Amino acid sequence: MGVLLTTGQAADELGCAITSFRRLVHAGLLPGLSRRGVRVMIPLETVQALATRRHAPLQRLEVAEVAVLRVDAARPAPEADRAWTGFAASLAPDDLLKALRGWWRCDAASVAAGGVLPVTLSGFVVAVLTGLQHWEKNAEGRHCFSGARLAGYITDLTTPRIQFTSRTDHDRQLSELLLGTRLASHSGGAIAYTTTHSTSSSPTARRRNP
Repeated sequence: MGVLLTTGQAADELGCAITSFRRLVHAGLLPGLSRRGVRVMIPLETVQALATRRHAPLQRLEVAEVAVLRVDAARPAPEADRAWTGFAASLAPDDLLKALRGWWRCDAASVAAGGVLPVTLSGFVVAVLTGLQHWEKNAEGRHCFSGARLAGYITDLTTPRIQFTSRTDHDRQLSELLLGTRLASHSGGAIAYTTTHSTSSSPTARRRNP
């Protein structure tokens, strides 16, 4: 039997908060987990695979800025038009699209201008949305991208294993480029706006009020 780590030890290995690592567990993205009593145990090789994952090559996108949707593991949604909000590898594609395309506080025009919306969970790109040209706004000032397409998503983050859910070549290329990569962003809300051609070694994210 290989070396097994607790969630706390795994988080330390990755240099992230334990709550961030638990989101990956709860979203069903990590294979080979086991239990010792109430503890979830993670194979060391799983954590090592995550630690060596490349950063998202945003510089290859033909825009100066993209929005990043930062989500939690899926939970029941408060809205009547969808069952879930957030991400889970076990959700069917139609349910996952509804869970991710809204409702978010954001600058909808800026999101649409980026042409692609990477979805991150604990700093990893787990889904990619495209088709962002049309949106709705509710009475609370939140937006839903009603015409969004789910280009692809991850069911196993350690391999990673990609599910392609769009038939267009462009959507497939974006999915292959971004899914499973690391993409750090910082924002007070769900949406962060990240430069793609930064002169620094990593993209800079900034907060923008909707």
